[in-house]
Amino acid sequence: MGPTSYMNKQTCIIITSINPPNKAMQMFADGIKERNANFIIIGDNKSPEDFNLDGAKFYSITEQLEALHEFASLCPTNHYARKNIGYLLAIRDGAKVIIDTDDDNLPFEAFWEERRLTHEARVYNKQGWLNVYKLYSDANIWPRGLPLDEISKETPKLETLEVETLDCHIQQGLADVNPDVDAIYRLILPLPQSFKSNDPVALKPGAWCPFNSQNTTWFEAAFPLLYLPAYCSFRMTDIWRSFVAQRIAAVNNWPVLFHSSTVWQDRNEHNLIRDFADEVPGYLHNATIRKLLEELKLEHGDDAITSNLRACYCSLVEAGIIGSEELPLLDLWIKHFE
Repeated sequence: MGPTSYMNKQTCIIITSINPPNKAMQMFADGIKERNANFIIIGDNKSPEDFNLDGAKFYSITEQLEALHEFASLCPTNHYARKNIGYLLAIRDGAKVIIDTDDDNLPFEAFWEERRLTHEARVYNKQGWLNVYKLYSDANIWPRGLPLDEISKETPKLETLEVETLDCHIQQGLADVNPDVDAIYRLILPLPQSFKSNDPVALKPGAWCPFNSQNTTWFEAAFPLLYLPAYCSFRMTDIWRSFVAQRIAAVNNWPVLFHSSTVWQDRNEHNLIRDFADEVPGYLHNATIRKLLEELKLEHGDDAITSNLRACYCSLVEAGIIGSEELPLLDLWIKHFE
């Protein structure tokens, strides 16, 4: 893979937005310009026609169709999965590291540190679900996507976990102030919440925790796993992607790294009851998805990643969890990695 740390022209930050340039986007653009890196913003039907932000490359729907006609034509509009187009454009342009974030996350100074593949981290190697947020907080808090019956289960103290040096192809950073919690949390428990600055923790194969698209670093070997499903709930697309990614990472013996916050969220306006409705498929199916994915017989190795990806999504389509329309779009995605 070459060098193992980047924050330069081989790094690309990607967001999708329907908003005009805001403080978060301006901060990302300013930081990127200082480092000669790249910043892609993927628009949608509601994006301003005159969007312009120095330091960012904005792609309107028309420009997306011009750049990646086949995939952009099939990918639904008015959907977060349009972000897939940004990933493909970054990869086409030579990205080695992709930083996944949103237009309401604002970077701390630590966000701009070099992205290193190799980390010294606390290691969690038990089978099953782990509430990573509890390793960084004393509050009753859990990540969006964690099965509800796992919320109250005991979590080990971070300092009791052994330390190892590991290559981590997927790295999830937390977010302070308004972290990524589900609608149930938002309706009944207090915000803001911020996390402790603790050691990173690496989840070994067989350990599961949902991760999101708000502050996530992906290294080149894991790029095929960036795929966001389009034929599922908006509130589940990045969560279900994380389950597929963790399953395929596991067969390759890749740990998934979680680390302290390097952004804080000034959350865009949301209808919490609508969010709750969009999260119901997750409340009902997240544990089932893990079981389905664990039962699959996948192959080890970089060459098998795309076939494993298709096997995972076929399983979810066959179970009626994701729509069958997903598979033609996924096949177009896979073509970019063959």
